[in-house]
Amino acid sequence: MAEQEAIFRSAEMSLIQLYIPTDISREAIFTLGNLGVVQFRDLNKSVNAFQRFFIDEIKKLDNVERQHRFFQSLLDENVIETKVDPYSDESFNYNTILSKDRIDDLTEGAQFLEERLSQLVESQQDLQKKKMELQQMQHVLKASDGFFLVSGTQDSFGELQPDSFLENGGFADVSYVTGVINREKYSVLQQILWRSLRGNLYMNFEEIEEPIYDTNSKKFVDKNAFIIYAHGEVILSRIRKIAESLDADLYFVEQERAQRTKQYGKVHERLADITTVLSTIERALFAELTIISRELYGWSNAIRIEKSVYHVMNTCHNDLQRKCLIAEGWVPSFDLEKVQDSLERISNSSPADDPVQYSIPIIVNTLSTTKIPPTYHKTNKFTAAFQSMCDAYGVASYREINAALPTSATFPFMFAIMFGDLGHGFLMFLAAVTLVLNEKRISRIKRDEIFDMAYVGRYILLLMGLFSMYTGFLYNDIFSISMTWFKSGWSWPSHWNEGDSIEGHQTGVYPIGLDPAWHGTENALLFSNSYKMKLSILMGFIHMTYSYIFSLVNYLHFQSVVDIIGNFIPGLLFMQGIFGYLSICIIYKWTVDWIAIEKPAPSLLNMLISMFLSPGNVTEELYPNQANVQVILLLVALVCVPWLLLFKPLHFKFTHKQKYENLPANDAPSDEEVNNFLSSLDIQDDEEHEEHEFGDIMIHQVIHTIEFCLNCVSHTASYLRLWALSLAHAQLSSVLWSMTIGSAFGMTGLLGIVFTFIMFGMWFVLTVCILVVMEGTSAMLHSLRLHWVESMSKFFEGEGTPYRPFAFKSILLGEEE
Repeated sequence: MAEQEAIFRSAEMSLIQLYIPTDISREAIFTLGNLGVVQFRDLNKSVNAFQRFFIDEIKKLDNVERQHRFFQSLLDENVIETKVDPYSDESFNYNTILSKDRIDDLTEGAQFLEERLSQLVESQQDLQKKKMELQQMQHVLKASDGFFLVSGTQDSFGELQPDSFLENGGFADVSYVTGVINREKYSVLQQILWRSLRGNLYMNFEEIEEPIYDTNSKKFVDKNAFIIYAHGEVILSRIRKIAESLDADLYFVEQERAQRTKQYGKVHERLADITTVLSTIERALFAELTIISRELYGWSNAIRIEKSVYHVMNTCHNDLQRKCLIAEGWVPSFDLEKVQDSLERISNSSPADDPVQYSIPIIVNTLSTTKIPPTYHKTNKFTAAFQSMCDAYGVASYREINAALPTSATFPFMFAIMFGDLGHGFLMFLAAVTLVLNEKRISRIKRDEIFDMAYVGRYILLLMGLFSMYTGFLYNDIFSISMTWFKSGWSWPSHWNEGDSIEGHQTGVYPIGLDPAWHGTENALLFSNSYKMKLSILMGFIHMTYSYIFSLVNYLHFQSVVDIIGNFIPGLLFMQGIFGYLSICIIYKWTVDWIAIEKPAPSLLNMLISMFLSPGNVTEELYPNQANVQVILLLVALVCVPWLLLFKPLHFKFTHKQKYENLPANDAPSDEEVNNFLSSLDIQDDEEHEEHEFGDIMIHQVIHTIEFCLNCVSHTASYLRLWALSLAHAQLSSVLWSMTIGSAFGMTGLLGIVFTFIMFGMWFVLTVCILVVMEGTSAMLHSLRLHWVESMSKFFEGEGTPYRPFAFKSILLGEEE
């Protein structure tokens, strides 16, 4: 079957049933994962996840993944980058399944490496802790020379037990406490001791110049060596407890200088030995991790793929009597032949660890079903962002029109109407072009959440910038400055007195866009307001009308005549009879030269209000026989309301009753027979089909009628945001120009150059930050709302489920759920 497009509508899906011999089930599932077109159904939903057939294999692979995460944490801790070995087949190539012996080797290797690295890490941490203690002890001994010199005491406190200076808590009967504390916590220790002991102590400290690696925080920390004098063992014990509560390390130091020198020699000797051993262990650990860094990528991917295969096999029904797996899954109809060919090659081949070929083939059946298939739209790098944007609102129902196709054109255009400025659009276009031209390099780097959103939507930004340049050209706005592209259609008097009101005379028609002669005039804002407000109504009418036509296309595709007659036709007449009529009146009013016929232009808003409040009465006539036309349109709109409300429920009531009266006996298998057949295979139909009644249909139609009639008014008014944001953007741009760089052009000389340079920098930064980024985000959100609410509500059901095939590419990219 030829591959079909799947962008206007979702691809046609087929439900297939596979009978896979148990001996080659792993190879078959691997092949389908490589193919990436089958979305498997879980046939064991009633079975607990821990009671499924292949749970032991998954647990074993889970443990291997845990070990790989442990390796990766060590690589990150030692700042070793995970590398991809170009000579390793396991790094990229997964077209060939790894044998079970190879998977067992990876499992055993991971266990061996975990034990080896755990021993090295544990030895490293122990030695680092001892090294830290010895370094701190060394600094305390150095600082103690100054401490005892300041104290001026020379009393002897007896002999010390061997090595007791390294043991916290093993202190002799002395009148001082020495130790090391974090520099940030020293002032806290000082305040607490001063208050708790009421000043009955003497403290001294010395800052340690070089930071010490702290094994608890695993970073270099600035610390202070300190000594505290006090009297009484009770007070000294309290000092020790307070110091230890602030993570201070306490050490005993001899008061006699000769003893301290002897202590220092022992500490220095032990520190040198530990440093040598620690250096050897760190080199061994680094060498091990360097080797692992070249292979970890391939190992991790191999285990992830193997685990995903067993997860899929757990969704299949395991028929022990027939020695086969029974699987069901959704496949695009145009990929059925591809699936059959791939599985046929598996049936005719033998696995790597068994030279005997299999005689039992894999059976592929296409099932007829009433289940609703998932929705699959084919995308590329250009349409993927628009598809994701529409799917965020709701996944399209199966085979209904895809809202992303028209959105790819209308979304940037609606944005451009609100953001229209040639200069601002050019800045956005440059940013998008940078992302597009460097997309391959950017795709390989790590991105934060905000930058990733800009990168994924780079083609949306590109179109937004292009369309904004176009609408800015039509508005004749480039950084709020008007440009004379063509000859103006207005002329001005050659002589006038200062302070006089000047009137221009029209000499022609400006070829395209807004005439630059309007820029700077007193009534420029009044003219642009009226023009853009009416234009936004017309754009909204066009947008909603073609969106509503899509509902007819859907009804025709699904052959729903009752929806065409009961929903589309009355809805179209109601919307066109009121708002279509208003749009025609706007265009007609633009075509009439009211000054030439010496007649005031009627107000269209008053006309629409009086059309409902006083039918048949027209105070300011727009065209002949206007009153009769408006009465007819009003009657049509009033008739459409009960038409919308009653036709579909009454049709359902009549046809539903007739269907069950004429249904022959035993026309279809009973529910009990279907359930018995499914239970024989231990397969349960988990989808319940809702049975609608007349009351449900009536309530639904009442809600639909009220929503449709009210939405025709509110949605039309909602498009006025096109006018409001366009006006706000133009005025804000004008104010920013006049308050920054515009005020600098009047200055001359060196001061004027410097001031202009400063103001230009301020103007450019504020333009990018406020007008391009902030205003652009606001306009984008408003355009998104117009599509999600005003447009898609006219035809979009959004009750589909996404198509998520079992594909290794998605698994390795982390897109699986």
